[in-house]
Amino acid sequence: MATKYETVKEKIRQKINSGHYEKGTQLPTESALMAEYNVSRYTIRRAMGELENEHYIYRIQGGGMYVDDWQATPDKPVNRKVIGVVTTHLADYIFPSIISGIDRVISSHGYSVLLSNTHNDQQQERVSLQRMLNSKVDGLILEPTQSARPNPNQDLYQQIEDSHIPAIFINAHYDNSSLPYIDIDDRATEMKLVNSLFDNGHQRILGVFKIDDMQGVGRMQGFLDAYTAHPDFTLLSNVIMYQSTDDVAQIFDKIAQYMRSDDRPTAIACYNDELAIQVMDVIRSLGMAIPEDVSIIGFDDYLLSDYVMPGLTTAVHPKNKMGVDAGQMILKLIKGEKVKPIIYHPEIIHRQSVKKITN
Repeated sequence: MATKYETVKEKIRQKINSGHYEKGTQLPTESALMAEYNVSRYTIRRAMGELENEHYIYRIQGGGMYVDDWQATPDKPVNRKVIGVVTTHLADYIFPSIISGIDRVISSHGYSVLLSNTHNDQQQERVSLQRMLNSKVDGLILEPTQSARPNPNQDLYQQIEDSHIPAIFINAHYDNSSLPYIDIDDRATEMKLVNSLFDNGHQRILGVFKIDDMQGVGRMQGFLDAYTAHPDFTLLSNVIMYQSTDDVAQIFDKIAQYMRSDDRPTAIACYNDELAIQVMDVIRSLGMAIPEDVSIIGFDDYLLSDYVMPGLTTAVHPKNKMGVDAGQMILKLIKGEKVKPIIYHPEIIHRQSVKKITN
């Protein structure tokens, strides 16, 4: 099934081939073509961009589009089929598995991946989104940057929606957006993790959560939900909140202060496995052992989580499956099919970083 831009492109090409639009004549404006074919401006620009690449038309800055001498150009480039992927990171943590899953699906349908890394910086996110729009990609898979904070790039997200570019969110989404998404139930999963600590006798738990993305906010809410359901020891809880831009040394200093106190926590619930593995080092630097002196849990089931000593109790982020599902979802959108959001409910992996205690 041809996409809208492919249909428009083919109709205009047929008019050029038939002589309806003769060599050197000016073509209708974008607005006129939008009205003629009842499509968005993005669709027209995508179609005309490919016709220009194939030397059927050319543009004069400020003067419109004209029919090129297409018969004198023997070599016509193969159509680009590209899906843009914008994530907060690329080469580390869970992201290689996600991107690999995407690429495996879309490459089997003749598409390639155009990657862009925001480094979890909103200004860089703007550059990445503009790059994708300028590249006239066929579809977009987007991970919002600092998704829990006010986003100065909402105008670009709105432009994506208004242009009817096939696009989806992964890992987080904006409630005011109509774009479909693939998320994890961070809140309910973190509640299960904390309840597993309760089941092992822990009541005095320190939560450490990043709060400038929706994943961290959801996980912190799950931590609080677990305590709300156990009012007898709600007062024993403590939370450290931090932002991506905070000095990590200050976060570790705060954790050390709690661990040096007389009523120190018996367990620490971390925002993710990457943080949890670093916290393990902090605990050891204080002369303490895991889990003998304090239990630690993470989130995501990062590759190293099974190999650190002791193995880290965590929740499984379905990394590769998210990539595969994202690839399949964006292909359906490109074909004009309807899709529904996907929400994962991760399983808990119990390893040796949690000790059962008797109060």
